[in-house]
Amino acid sequence: QVQMVESERGSVQAGGSLRLSCAASEHFNETMCLGWFRQTPEKEREEVAAIWKGGQRKYYIDSLKGRSTISQDKDKNTVYLVMTNLKAEVTAVYYCAVDRTNSAFECYVLVTRAALGAWGPGTQVTVSS
Repeated sequence: QVQMVESERGSVQAGGSLRLSCAASEHFNETMCLGWFRQTPEKEREEVAAIWKGGQRKYYIDSLKGRSTISQDKDKNTVYLVMTNLKAEVTAVYYCAVDRTNSAFECYVLVTRAALGAWGPGTQVTVSS
């Protein structure tokens, strides 16, 4: 099973930007659905962004639309999440995850259910006001 490892924890002041990265143990292929999720002690794990088929389809949570970008680098087997104009409420543990899907819709369903097959251990993101 593919293994995912997120970048080290990040801390930033409110209004700043942060880039998270997640490296996979296998080469990306066109069936891969890659997602970023976050979780706090008060809330269940929720999807943040997802990318399918090398970027043919992308998905963002409403609260981060226009302030986040998900991308992937096939040569480095790495998926990125850039978040800008950060607010304190995005403080959470962020996870990346991957699964193989046959369609953008299947990817969307798995992402919205936080049901992708392989997960990284998570990394803490802290935004201070």
